[in-house]
Amino acid sequence: MRIEQAVRNGEWLELDWESLAGAKAEAEEQAQPKAGSHPHEVRKWLLARGLFTEKWVNRLFSVGGIRWENEKLRLLTFPAVDPKNHPFYRQAISGPTIDIPPVLYEDDFCIVFHKPAGMKVHESYAGERGTLDEAAARHALKAKDPLPLRHIHRLDDYTSGPVLYAKCDLAQWNLDEAMRDKAIDRQYIAVVQGKLAKRAGTVDEPIGKDRHHRARRMVTPSGEHAVTHYEKVEVYANASIVRVRLETGRTHQIRVHMSYIGHPIVGDELYGGSTRLLTHQALHGERLLFPHPWSGETVEVAAPWPSWLEKLVSSVSGM
Repeated sequence: MRIEQAVRNGEWLELDWESLAGAKAEAEEQAQPKAGSHPHEVRKWLLARGLFTEKWVNRLFSVGGIRWENEKLRLLTFPAVDPKNHPFYRQAISGPTIDIPPVLYEDDFCIVFHKPAGMKVHESYAGERGTLDEAAARHALKAKDPLPLRHIHRLDDYTSGPVLYAKCDLAQWNLDEAMRDKAIDRQYIAVVQGKLAKRAGTVDEPIGKDRHHRARRMVTPSGEHAVTHYEKVEVYANASIVRVRLETGRTHQIRVHMSYIGHPIVGDELYGGSTRLLTHQALHGERLLFPHPWSGETVEVAAPWPSWLEKLVSSVSGM
């Protein structure tokens, strides 16, 4: 179903009959509802046609969120929350303001922020301030649209780049499924130490916790399956620029794998990188591709290089 066939009207998503008539029917004998039909009949029709997941349709039905009025199907897709009583918004409605990172993409179903290096995605202890979650909540409050935002993936604290949020439970379920199916493609740019010899390669090594260091991860046979693809972009006297794509999403995956092959990321002291030119890992999420949670069409979001990365590349290229 295409996004153009649906219109948000406040808390409701409205679809007219023409947009539904072409949907594949699993039970053709199920009669089309008429204006004023009981929500239970509309629910059965939706389930018979397989337009949405059974879980979501049943949840809508349980809260009175299915209506058929004037040849329009109305679904309670965007119910607002009470910011004062919702954990996602509590930090945002009190205390000092924080800068809201640039928005790279936004529509009714999802939003992508450009997270700067040094900002955490979510709090690591109760009451922690300055996270991307808090910034996302402030953005929604500023727009007077307090929806139940949820981040779909994360970036390390000192990795910059795009972070995707769902704006409603339908978007969250669909995007979570896309993550499980590896349909969300995350591409990174990194500056690593040394001259990378191979034009491109794949690191397929399991990653687990380092029992001797709480914060570190390491390649270990007992770890979780992890696959990182990389390609050389530029090589200088003492450093290389590489473009990296993740097939899995383990903690510190790129940092661990690049260190494992002998090319730690510049600035990544935890994994052997030098901090002479940069005090945090030179890793930036350059591009994010994901299937739109409503239309299924691919959305591609590019995140411009931050100034620290531009300066670092200028420094290593002149050596």
